[in-house]
Amino acid sequence: MIKDVIKFQNGLVMVFDENGNQLLDYQGRYEKVKAKILRDAPESAAFSHGIWKMSGEAVPREEW
Repeated sequence: MIKDVIKFQNGLVMVFDENGNQLLDYQGRYEKVKAKILRDAPESAAFSHGIWKMSGEAVPREEW
C-alpha cells in the first residue's frame, strides 16, 4: 500500500510503502504516474515535494 509519495524538482516521482520499500510500479516521470498514484493512494498517504538529498516539504494531496 502507498504510504509516502515524493515528487522531485526534476519531475521524477518516488513512492514507498509502509515498510519503506520502493513501489516501482508507481515510480517514474510525474506526468506518466500522477493519475495512477492519485487513484490508488489511500487518504492516509503522505505527499511531498522533494529536493534531491534534502528533506521534502509536505503538501496537500490536491496540490501535489
